[in-house]
Amino acid sequence: MQIAFSRRGVLAGGIALGLIGCSKASDAQAQAGIDTKALALIAAARGQIGVTRAYDPGYSRIAYPGGDVPRERGVCTDVVIRAYRDAFGIDLQRAVHEDMAAHFAAYPRHWGLHRPDRNIDHRRVPNLERFWQRAGADLSLPSTPAGWRPGDLFSSLVGGRLPHTGIVSDKVSPRGVPLVIHNIGRGTQEEEISAVGRTIGRYRWRV
Repeated sequence: MQIAFSRRGVLAGGIALGLIGCSKASDAQAQAGIDTKALALIAAARGQIGVTRAYDPGYSRIAYPGGDVPRERGVCTDVVIRAYRDAFGIDLQRAVHEDMAAHFAAYPRHWGLHRPDRNIDHRRVPNLERFWQRAGADLSLPSTPAGWRPGDLFSSLVGGRLPHTGIVSDKVSPRGVPLVIHNIGRGTQEEEISAVGRTIGRYRWRV
């Protein structure tokens, strides 16, 4: 399968900080030029494989801040949200909610909302895209698959219309295609970026 790429404009917003030590297994990768924070983010995402086994897009009322649905289930955004929490203590629920509360008009209105909803806003791909754009974290899409960097965040359209996101891994497939860690319907998995549909966004945030 060929990987589809597209160009898109920029926007900007963000928050948070954090750092975590990496295991010895990551030392060689770090020495090879992969940022240790990117490796920490990837490790936190990979740690969800076998834990999050189901895809469940249902609306849930959750705690704030730091709220989550049970880890055995979730959606694509939960992979990213949990990875940032586990690796750095960064809470995207709070970050997105605070930015939306201050700049609600800057965010998509796809859902007919008139005010922020801290239970769900951070779990919607278009909101995360806008948050990362507002943070100045968006990058141009690579012209070839090799242009992706470990720790990059991607957004894509599955089937041409369903928004999706995940984290670019530090591994490639046997045919040299970058792997991503995401939940596209079968729980958290690590597989070729060719599985994510048409990529429309690339972001590098706090790594």
